[in-house]
Amino acid sequence: MSGRAPYPSDLSDEAWELIRPVIVSWKGRHTSVSGHQGAYDMREIVNAVFYQNRTGCQWRYLPHDLPSWSAVFHYFGLWRQDGLDQRIQELPRCQVRERARRL
Repeated sequence: MSGRAPYPSDLSDEAWELIRPVIVSWKGRHTSVSGHQGAYDMREIVNAVFYQNRTGCQWRYLPHDLPSWSAVFHYFGLWRQDGLDQRIQELPRCQVRERARRL
């Protein structure tokens, strides 16, 4: 994770480990035309999407210590087209439900 202070909406390490393989797989199928890997850490992109989702702020009002709003909005749009945004939201929720049944 970056050197910034965490937001309450940030992914835990455990939640990131659930989501990371899905993001890596998606990114492998959606390479840049130029071959550029991207300037932002995907975990921070997900954290920014979760921040926006939780707070309801406008994209341009994302805090400056998160990736640029335009990069976050770009990834969110691509993920939404592919349905990945829903999978990202569901993975941690499913984990919490599974744990609740075990207790």
